[in-house]
Amino acid sequence: MAEPHASTAVPLYLRVAAALRDDLMAGGTTPGARLPSERSLVHRFGVNRQTVRSALRLLRDEGLVVTERRGTFAAPAAPAAGGPGPVLGSGQLDFPVTVAGADRAVEAAVGWEPAPGRTAELLGLLPGEPTLVHRHRVLGPDGVLEHGAISRFSRYALAAVPELGRYRRAEFRPVRRPDLRPAYRWMHRAGLRLTRRESIGVALPTVAAYLTVHREVYDQHGHVLEVTDIRFAPRSAPLTYEFTA
Repeated sequence: MAEPHASTAVPLYLRVAAALRDDLMAGGTTPGARLPSERSLVHRFGVNRQTVRSALRLLRDEGLVVTERRGTFAAPAAPAAGGPGPVLGSGQLDFPVTVAGADRAVEAAVGWEPAPGRTAELLGLLPGEPTLVHRHRVLGPDGVLEHGAISRFSRYALAAVPELGRYRRAEFRPVRRPDLRPAYRWMHRAGLRLTRRESIGVALPTVAAYLTVHREVYDQHGHVLEVTDIRFAPRSAPLTYEFTA
């Protein structure tokens, strides 16, 4: 099983939780199976018992494990739905990516990194806790940025949406040109009904002004699923998003 990720910036209990989460999300621990005892986890990770307990508490908050008198167990599998999942029609919210024309280039990548302070709080992340990040840029014919988007996913979204949860694998590394266009469809398939909140502003740096859009996507229970920050160059055509409330 994967060992905690080595990083001095991330607290020990978060690294222990990440390794145990990898086991759970990758199928190394089957639903309903009992996890090793606290003493075994202390020995495995070389940490004290309080660190193990803090890691398990975090996994309980995410709904990945349950604890009872006999110990801690992987959460049981969700019951199968009675029919097909919700349908995301053509008028629904689209994930912020676009296909560039022949004279423009698209750059996209996914990574695993901490979010800045206010965004981390919004996403339910602790300081230094990494999450899935998608970066998308469109460059003009002269190589200048026309618009770009940075999307960060919440801890809740990664636990609730299986397709996103796969990115929690310990061996995950950044890849080129990832396709996260179905991200909102994956969320709908997991039974989440999406709403969005956006704020629009104009930034005035020393070189040139640009338009900014801050998007927050919530489910029907008020959980934040994803936050996207978009930046448009003054001379570029804006991306268009269609959605139904």
